[in-house]
Amino acid sequence: MSATSPDIRRFGSFEVDIDTAEVRRQGRRVKLQPQPFKLLVLLTERPGSLVTREEIRAQLWPEGTFVDFDQSVSFAVRQIREALGDSAARPVYVETVPRLGFRFVAPVERGAAAPPVADAARPPTATVRLQKAMWQNIAELRLAEARQRRATRIAIGLLVLVLAVLVYVIVR
Repeated sequence: MSATSPDIRRFGSFEVDIDTAEVRRQGRRVKLQPQPFKLLVLLTERPGSLVTREEIRAQLWPEGTFVDFDQSVSFAVRQIREALGDSAARPVYVETVPRLGFRFVAPVERGAAAPPVADAARPPTATVRLQKAMWQNIAELRLAEARQRRATRIAIGLLVLVLAVLVYVIVR
């Protein structure tokens, strides 16, 4: 892209500026590390299409680079989802295609940068507090779900142990 026409990709309330390597949500910058940013750019180049794990490997880690590829890709996708507020269970932006790759499922528009958000357009303080409370509730729900999964695993483990002891006692 030329200097007069920056490469901007928009989806949802987000804007990806390829030239400045920035992701913005409603004009405000969203932190995203370089590798996850490169993966997001790769995914938004072909929205709706499968980007294979091999394509990701070739683009993000050139030949001769030694990394735990699966773990690195998983980390990059988690970073993207966290930055976009997305989820693997109910993807709005990044869908996982098991063992094959990933697909950017939201429509992507290309064009010039949007003007920065003016002070008058910023949400009132009450809305900001409400958004923070909502995100805090979401975080608490995720922690509660994790505790529930852990408790379920422990209960299943104990049940297996009790069954094993019963089988041992009966067989003896």
